Amino acid sequence: MSQKLKQDEVILVGENIRKIRKEKGLKQEEMVARLQVKGISISRTAYTKLELGNRHIETSCLEAIRDILGTTYERLMAHTD
Repeated sequence: MSQKLKQDEVILVGENIRKIRKEKGLKQEEMVARLQVKGISISRTAYTKLELGNRHIETSCLEAIRDILGTTYERLMAHTD
């Protein structure tokens, strides 16, 4: 069973995901499709909530996002300025 990570005011995982996704030129629909191929059952609405910080993220989903974006956990969990 996957653990869920709570987003807080200092570490905004969703905001970091959104920033990196945009840097890579990917749309939310593409992210959702790639996550589904990796076996992560998520809708576009749920993904949007994740990026906005309105939804907890499961560790398995975070791992898949890290792989899709070709980034590190450190960058995904970086503190905001």
